[in-house]
Amino acid sequence: MPPGKYGMQEEWEHEGDQQIDMDFLLPTGIFLKFPVSRNDTIKTIKKMVWKNARSEALFSGLGDPDGYVFTCINQTAEREELEEESRRISDVRPFMCVLRLVAREGDRVEKLTNTQISLLIGKGLHEFETQKNHEVNEFRTKMRTFCEEKAHERQNLPWQQWMEYSFPCDLEPCGSPPDCGSAKSKNSKKLFINVKFEACDESFMLQQDAQDFPLALMKSALKKKATVFRSVRQVPEDYTLQVNGRWEFIYGKHPMCQFKYIFSCLRNGQNPQLTMVHHSTISKYQEEQGTMCNQMYKSRSLSRPPPLPVKKQNTSSLWSINESFYIHLVQGSRVNADEGMKLVVQAGLFHGSELLCKVVTSSEVTVCSEPLWDQRLEFDINVSDLPRMSRLCFALYAVIEKTKKPRGTKKKNKKADCPIAWVNTMVFDYKDQLKTGEYLLSTWPSVPDDKSDLLNPMGTVEKNPNVDSAAGLLISFPNIRPYPLYYPPVTKISDTEKNGDVNFLSKEDYMKLKEIMDNKNSTEFFEDEKELLWRLRTEIRDYYPESLSKLLLITKWNKREDVVQMVSLLRSWPELPAIQALELLDYSFPDPAVRFFTIRCLKKLSDDELLHYLIQLVQVLKYESYLDCDLTTFLLERALSNRRIGHFLFWHLRSEIHVASVSLRFGLILEAYCRGNIHHIKLLTKQNEALGKMKALSDIVKSGSQKMTVEDLKLCIRQESYLEALSDLMSPLNPSVLLSEICADKCRFMDSKMKPLWLMYKNPSAHGDMVGIIFKNGDDLRQDMLTLQMIQLMENLWKKEGLDLRMIPYGCLSTGNKMGLIEVVKNSDTIANIQRNSSNSAATAAFNKDALLNWLKSKNPGDKLDQAIEEFTLSCAGYCVATYVLGIGDRHNDNIMIRETGQLFHIDFGHFLGNFKRKLGINRERVPFILTYDFVHVIQQGRTNNSEKFERFRECCERAYKILCRNGTLFVNLFAMMKAAGLPELTSFKDIQYLKDSLALGKSDEEALKNFKVKFNEALRESWKTKVNWMMHSLAKDNRP
Repeated sequence: MPPGKYGMQEEWEHEGDQQIDMDFLLPTGIFLKFPVSRNDTIKTIKKMVWKNARSEALFSGLGDPDGYVFTCINQTAEREELEEESRRISDVRPFMCVLRLVAREGDRVEKLTNTQISLLIGKGLHEFETQKNHEVNEFRTKMRTFCEEKAHERQNLPWQQWMEYSFPCDLEPCGSPPDCGSAKSKNSKKLFINVKFEACDESFMLQQDAQDFPLALMKSALKKKATVFRSVRQVPEDYTLQVNGRWEFIYGKHPMCQFKYIFSCLRNGQNPQLTMVHHSTISKYQEEQGTMCNQMYKSRSLSRPPPLPVKKQNTSSLWSINESFYIHLVQGSRVNADEGMKLVVQAGLFHGSELLCKVVTSSEVTVCSEPLWDQRLEFDINVSDLPRMSRLCFALYAVIEKTKKPRGTKKKNKKADCPIAWVNTMVFDYKDQLKTGEYLLSTWPSVPDDKSDLLNPMGTVEKNPNVDSAAGLLISFPNIRPYPLYYPPVTKISDTEKNGDVNFLSKEDYMKLKEIMDNKNSTEFFEDEKELLWRLRTEIRDYYPESLSKLLLITKWNKREDVVQMVSLLRSWPELPAIQALELLDYSFPDPAVRFFTIRCLKKLSDDELLHYLIQLVQVLKYESYLDCDLTTFLLERALSNRRIGHFLFWHLRSEIHVASVSLRFGLILEAYCRGNIHHIKLLTKQNEALGKMKALSDIVKSGSQKMTVEDLKLCIRQESYLEALSDLMSPLNPSVLLSEICADKCRFMDSKMKPLWLMYKNPSAHGDMVGIIFKNGDDLRQDMLTLQMIQLMENLWKKEGLDLRMIPYGCLSTGNKMGLIEVVKNSDTIANIQRNSSNSAATAAFNKDALLNWLKSKNPGDKLDQAIEEFTLSCAGYCVATYVLGIGDRHNDNIMIRETGQLFHIDFGHFLGNFKRKLGINRERVPFILTYDFVHVIQQGRTNNSEKFERFRECCERAYKILCRNGTLFVNLFAMMKAAGLPELTSFKDIQYLKDSLALGKSDEEALKNFKVKFNEALRESWKTKVNWMMHSLAKDNRP
């Protein structure tokens, strides 16, 4: 018998405005049945129910419609209350065509907000409640209070400060106007700006100095208005300037040319288009948001219960117990392994990456679903020496029975053991108490072919939420004393212990210390070096504070005396620059005092800097051992003080909500953020709904059941439900950009494997300027996002030193499981297409050296050509250096593009850190420059003897490389923090070693430059190889339209 079909899944998959027969169960006991449109909202359907119920019995028993709410069974077989009545029935997707009307209970505002948050974060808030977990409940209560107080503070800000939160200035790294090439523009740094007043069609063209502050422009505009309209002149301080068609404002004490919008207008020879906005308009926005926030706050303060009184308990200090630490391994459950093997559990105590004592292994038991060990596992460490962040790591694995092992090969066979699962748990709970009693740990499956260590101390301490399918380990922590044992608080630590004895140091000691400290590349030390570093720890604090990480790595965390001295020393440690403090967020440094110190250093980061490092800061949240930690509070505090940070924090967390190991932590942080920014829920929900529709479109295109044409896609987009969802939203790629009106006629899908959608938007108030986004479904965009973040960072470092290499770090954002958005760079084409279109045969296309230059000439007639070649030269230098340093592989003429203005840029960063595409698997090798003769031909303006231009190009490359080498530590730290992301090409220190080598970390500037020059010349000599590679690519992929 074929399986039966249940539910309405197929009905909801159909597109269009068809009618669906729905059943309605009313609280009066009456049953109604009538057709509704798939596009009807819940609110509309409720009106229809009341209309139809009028002619039925007991209608008078129904009260006001607002007193009722529909419930249904949803696709995950849960009862859902449909509080959000603006949703369409086709988006609700009930499992059956039945809606039940019930009387509303509880606080409506609270319920509606909970529904909106659940839909937005992709995780029902009831999941947090059903955990029945004290840590979760306490975290939610504490963070909710914290975030709501922040929201309250924000609403009371004066309008100018509120603007700094809502519309932070988008600035260039430095405030000098762009150098536009021609001599005329170099001398005159004047701006011509088109300014209009809100609710007025008249606009004025004003001339202003590029270095003037916005206030000067507003004075000129008001003076002009007063003259033209003979009106009373107003106060410029009462106004602000808005970029037409964008949620972007120009204000504050910054030169006009430092604003990214004005900088790009200057560069592209356009006149900025601005609107004068009166502060009353801004105050109105602020009040609107305040009303939503206050409604929520009022309803909440009425229902907030008083705090429970704290009970005094008889407790004892952990440090008074000099007994070995042990646990009881009871049994396993749902274990799946081949018969004829034996099951073993390995247990290790870790502090970060350091093993605190020898690993303990259980006895071997016969394979079965519920193996019983009932065994005491004793560790070679005293309870008093357990550091606060001790982590107990388990590995469950199967071994071939001893009889089948030849003698003397035990060690070799260990590696052939079959890893089954791993799980980690903390030794202390979130309240500093040593755990006692039974814990059922649901494990995570091990990677079957992983030949590394069985234990995974870097992994999460969360239990696997898929309890029904995961293998379980039942362990028991002993009751060492009849009362709770707590880790002593930090304040107590530093009062009781003084920091060691006074050291008398020889000159040799100082010399040796200097030598160790100067070796920036080394993190591994000999025993005598460790001893010396520990003896000279106060000298390290006083003379080499930036080497704190080295001292922490050699601290003996299994000796409480050393731990006490280290924690005490940290209290007087000078603050580090934020860039150096980043490395202390690695899982190797879990101590709470170190975490607290690190966040103190990070508080100095400006908002722009924080945005640059936000991807990494979200990733290292995965290393945190408890929900309530300094890093979470820091990120929420900054996100609630700057909506741009809030926007990207939301998406970086939301894009990984499907990952089981972080789903709880990220879900709770997202909930807290939403509670502190009720208004932002609405804007983010609109983006989320649009992404949902993009995914639905993409699935239709990719389904392949029938050959879909671009015309079919356009037809689909024109449907009312799609047009509405895909229009009037802020771009997730940049919340200042408004995606007003989708142009179905200009939308298409691309012919690559994942069939990305190419969506175009027009913005009526931005003078016909179009914005394009690409939606990708099926590709993990996190590696592209990381690479583009690094290119953006390189550009900023170069610009700060007065070197503008005309890079295009286009927007890229991962928004969910293997899906995300990429910004369209307008007026650009791939080098492959340019070469193919200038050649009759695909085979000779790559060898046509004039193709690029001729294309640039056609797009830049007359005097413009020199400027286009300049743009090409600078951007080519920037990308040569960036791709070399980051080891970006798989470069061919289809993933190098060029804009009509001359700027060259790279796309699709599928391989980096020297992981090269090769026919026989992945082969790690140093990536040379991509520098072909075609590029040199353009740089030399088509003349073979133009060495002056080429030497300037070489100088640009060398200068750019030297700047990156000086900032090498920053790049290494940021990549190291990304180990937590689980990207296939960035999992270990070996991958990061590639970066250390390419940035010549630990070498002198001269050595680094010498090595770089060798690579540069090598690339030039081998440019013909690249040509052959490109020719092969062109033959394989001749996709000219």
